[in-house]
Amino acid sequence: MSTLVEPVQLIAPPAFRRDHRVHAWIVVKALSDAGDALWTIALAWTAIQIATPAMAGLIVAAGTVPRAAVLLFGGVIADRADARRVMLLFNTIRVGVLVAVTLWVLAAPPSVAVLLAAAIAFGVCDAFYEPSAGTIARQLVRASDLPAYGAAAQTASRLGTMGGAAVGGVIVAHAGLAGSAATNALTFTVVVAFIAIWQRPRFLLARAEKQTALRGIASGFRHLGAHPPTRTLVFALSGLNLAVGPAVGIGLALRAHDQDWGAPAVGLFEALLGLGAAIGAVSVAKWRPRREAVAGFWALVVQGAGIVALGFGPIWTVAASAFVVGATAGYASVLLSATFSATVDTAYLGRMGSITRLGDDCLMPVAMAGFGALASATSVWVPFVLFGTAMMGLMIVPLRTCTFREMSLRTAG
Repeated sequence: MSTLVEPVQLIAPPAFRRDHRVHAWIVVKALSDAGDALWTIALAWTAIQIATPAMAGLIVAAGTVPRAAVLLFGGVIADRADARRVMLLFNTIRVGVLVAVTLWVLAAPPSVAVLLAAAIAFGVCDAFYEPSAGTIARQLVRASDLPAYGAAAQTASRLGTMGGAAVGGVIVAHAGLAGSAATNALTFTVVVAFIAIWQRPRFLLARAEKQTALRGIASGFRHLGAHPPTRTLVFALSGLNLAVGPAVGIGLALRAHDQDWGAPAVGLFEALLGLGAAIGAVSVAKWRPRREAVAGFWALVVQGAGIVALGFGPIWTVAASAFVVGATAGYASVLLSATFSATVDTAYLGRMGSITRLGDDCLMPVAMAGFGALASATSVWVPFVLFGTAMMGLMIVPLRTCTFREMSLRTAG
């Protein structure tokens, strides 16, 4: 493992269970996630009403390409600039975009151009915001408290997303796109106010040297090549969703259609996935393993088996498998995210986080298309077996590495 430049403690944080300022941040972030879920539903619903299905799909996915194009530059900024200021700036821009959409829609009917512009603007903001936001946990809590922080934050985020999705359809039906945009603008305004007034770092992270953006990106890849533990973590986290994403994104719908279970079955499976993920995340705070990285990767081996099981059996076995997939996702995500934050050199944390996010943006469409193509060309169960087995095999690589078998946050930072 590489030698880390340890963060400098500015303010001694209280024990996590008594850290009310961090608890408040987690709640505020969950509120923002609820607003995002509400906005996503409103965007998709409005696109369907005014455009063809193909154009609606383009609108919903419009933010992906610019986000992927800019993400590495966002990582460079995250490693050089004050994360808090970056988060303030781009959340303020998001508020401006949402207010502009609200005013436009109040004056004229929504158009494809307006929806595309909003989706692209959000994608660019995400590319700059997310890498900096990904470093904030390391600035707020001790390394030993990262699993507890991650468990609470992910559980709150999932509950916020579920709640936002639940009310999103109601708001867009009664208040239209303008009401949905205004509501999400309000949630981002709360985030901006909290960051500006109450959020202060407790740990000062090492900063990257000043250089051009392209040199900064190249330096990040050189760091990745020179540090095997970081490289293995980044590659593993980059591919986390490439098996489970298609299996739950289109696979469950294909199974329900193939077996004539109907749309309610898909809703049941999705609900069980969410419930399992929340329980899996919470369980980390209650029963924390001694070796976080090993436990996280073994959970993903189990998840691979759960993906395989989704392709077989009656509805109740698929429902049980969906719960297992969700629980292992929540459990592993908390542990591996915490391990990532504590392991990666903090001068490269933003860039490494950007690289992991590129996996979803660049490879997920290919994985989705491949899953569907396999199901069409063979049988529905075939892609479940191939994707699940591939995930199990890939997770064995870090588990066979001595460094990861010894990795523990109890001795980090």
